[in-house]
Amino acid sequence: MKEIISYIRSYFIETNKVILLCTTLFTGILIFLNYYYSIDSNISRHESFAYHFIARYVIFLPAFAIPYLLYQFISEKKYLQQNRFIILLLLAPAIFSLKIAIDIPFHITDDFDRNRFWEQTFYWPMLVIITGTILFIIWKIFDRVQPFYGIRTKGINWKPYLLMLLIMLPLVAAASTQPDFLEMYPKLKLITGQNDHGITWYHKLLFELSYGSDFITIELFFRGFLILAFIKWAGKDAILPMACFYCSIHFGKPLGECISSYFGGMILGIVVYNTRSIFGGLIVHLGIAWMMEVGGYIGNA
Repeated sequence: MKEIISYIRSYFIETNKVILLCTTLFTGILIFLNYYYSIDSNISRHESFAYHFIARYVIFLPAFAIPYLLYQFISEKKYLQQNRFIILLLLAPAIFSLKIAIDIPFHITDDFDRNRFWEQTFYWPMLVIITGTILFIIWKIFDRVQPFYGIRTKGINWKPYLLMLLIMLPLVAAASTQPDFLEMYPKLKLITGQNDHGITWYHKLLFELSYGSDFITIELFFRGFLILAFIKWAGKDAILPMACFYCSIHFGKPLGECISSYFGGMILGIVVYNTRSIFGGLIVHLGIAWMMEVGGYIGNA
């Protein structure tokens, strides 16, 4: 744990405080605009793939690009003079917009609720395959000199990550008493509503394993791709743009979770920057997600 604390301390000592403040304020403005004008909710009401993709891209691109522009103009960095950097800067929000907008139709039964269950259960693992394939192609073109975006376990000390989960346990327990939390969790309730007829414990287990696979996609994209693909140009400066972008994908979540995602994303980015591995962060992220699910099941019992 001391090692991770030293990573975090070093980052905040070395980082540009003006850009940190400006990025944090910009992220706060995005959060305010989203929740005040219900932007995410309004986007989610539309079923068109093109609308979803474009609307998400319009949100994700500034969330990712503006912090880099701050570095460009305040610190006089030269990122925008690199053609490959610009290509990836524009491509990254498009990849995640595709991930959110894509719909994978699946039919296994005429029972609407049960079909929604199976559709969602297959949906998340398919996103791992689709997003992972896109990132693998990018890696082969741009980054073959390094391991595939943080897929390495050598030399990882797992104890600090387990301790972080232990620290988060009472916080998740407290959050699980809040009405907005219980409206969102467990995720299975959003699929089946209150109708869980025919949903057995092994259906729930299968659903939770599938839900967990989505965090593989998220960690590979945000901490793997957005840190380790940009690190050769930006170094530790890649962390803040990633954290702002990461916060923007939480606009449909409870406000407290959205705000904490910015700081949590920053911490996980710092860890990946120093360890060059996404697996520690994946354990923390996945562990917190499943704790929130358990809190939702208990709170809604």
